[in-house]
Amino acid sequence: MAATRRAPVVGAVVAALALAVTAAAAQESFDDLYRRGQQANAGIKTMTAQFTETTTSSLLARPLVSRGTLAVQRPSRVILRYADPEPRVVLIDGNKLTLAWPSRQLRQESDIRRAQERIQRYFVNGSAADLRGEFDIEQRQASERPGLLELRLRPKRRQIRDTLTLLDVWVNPETSLLSAMRMTFANGDTKTMTFEQVVANPPLAADAFTVER
Repeated sequence: MAATRRAPVVGAVVAALALAVTAAAAQESFDDLYRRGQQANAGIKTMTAQFTETTTSSLLARPLVSRGTLAVQRPSRVILRYADPEPRVVLIDGNKLTLAWPSRQLRQESDIRRAQERIQRYFVNGSAADLRGEFDIEQRQASERPGLLELRLRPKRRQIRDTLTLLDVWVNPETSLLSAMRMTFANGDTKTMTFEQVVANPPLAADAFTVER
């Protein structure tokens, strides 16, 4: 059940980062980096990528690795289609999150209005100062992933820390696109997502955000 409880958190974080994270030179201040990122991000209307998701947990004998595809359409549509090891779909459409997991005969809908409002306020419409009001932000000098810019965000609000205690983000400084992210949860579990073949502003199929019943 942990996967279903965290789906809104994971989906909301992916939505925020896929739409709002871009990079500047590592020596710039966070304020300058954020401002440049917002300017570059304004030109991104759609995005697609392939992802690999690695989950670690004290309940797992070894990390669980899943793969799939991601599509984004601004302002608030995101879909993750998992293909391996089990097909499932996580869809964010406005303020609603849908999780469809056929092999488990599971279809769950959640209201994520509050999460979406926070995303819009701090990641999309806000300023660097607004974001610092919610997170302690560290620009790491020695990235765990060579060649990538690394940011570490620690939530300040207890409401967020009760679920998510740490968010690490890696951005490709050449393409200004998200390359990887790692979420560390309150119980020590982690979920890492890496992105490949990231394409900005591709045409999307009419049924790209359809979840089969």
